Amino acid sequence: MFNYLLKIIAQIIPVLIIISFIVFALVFIAGDPVALMLPEDASTEDIALLRESLGLDQPFIVQYGNYLLQLVQGDFGESFRYGEDAFKLVMERLPASLELGIAAIIVAIIISVPLGIWSATKRNTSIDLLATGGAVIGKAMPNFWLGIMLILIFSVHLGLFPVTGRGTIAHLILPAVTLGTGIAAEMTRLIRSNMIEVLSQDYIKTARSKGLHSFKVVYKHAFRNSLIPVITITALQTSTLIGGTLITETVFSWPGLGQLLIQAVHTRDMAIVQAAVITIAVIVILMNLIADILYRILDPRIKYN
Repeated sequence: MFNYLLKIIAQIIPVLIIISFIVFALVFIAGDPVALMLPEDASTEDIALLRESLGLDQPFIVQYGNYLLQLVQGDFGESFRYGEDAFKLVMERLPASLELGIAAIIVAIIISVPLGIWSATKRNTSIDLLATGGAVIGKAMPNFWLGIMLILIFSVHLGLFPVTGRGTIAHLILPAVTLGTGIAAEMTRLIRSNMIEVLSQDYIKTARSKGLHSFKVVYKHAFRNSLIPVITITALQTSTLIGGTLITETVFSWPGLGQLLIQAVHTRDMAIVQAAVITIAVIVILMNLIADILYRILDPRIKYN
């Protein structure tokens, strides 16, 4: 197991280098940030001087080499817009995004686990049809549309929750529900299909024949053995979760990493874009690594060679 983890960690470095190159290339192609940093009446000399001071007059390979050298030293560069260290700005916004993401996962689990199990145990009934139909609708609804509808209903008309901002549980509920609904829909369908497969296994029939209570058979024996695929899809949903966070934070004006990243893209603030994307990539990689570890905990038969 330890050697396996060392091997995975060693693979993270080239992956991050490839990601940094792709992001740097895309930002380079997107346009010159100097045009946004100076007034419209700036002279050609002023533009050239600023480009030279920022190192933007050098060839692409030279710029990327300098950036990579700084990256190895833990320096993500300085934000053109804020005049501060880009990585510091990203770290200041990251806790808000993690708070929203964790809350969304909790909402998804609260919805999907009982609904998926209930649907599997009531297979081919009206309850099953209602649960699967709701999962399809939840998956089909765009995050931004659901967020706007929740704001209109629960904030504007009913006045139960604040519209925007962060600070209390009330501020967190609507964004978490908006973000967690799509994940819950995916997890509900997966839990249902896995539970149906597990409930048909011989050891479940044996447990029932021994007179064990139905609740114990379903939750202790069947549900635990159906968790591995659920963990897999949860880890894979990390990238989708982060993408949804970007949209949800914009709709609810949530002061997280997504809102910072979108503003940086609009202003072509390369340092923040690169620092944010690399941070997100590290989170996705770590989530997949944690999923691998959880496989071994849930099923000791899984070996890593």
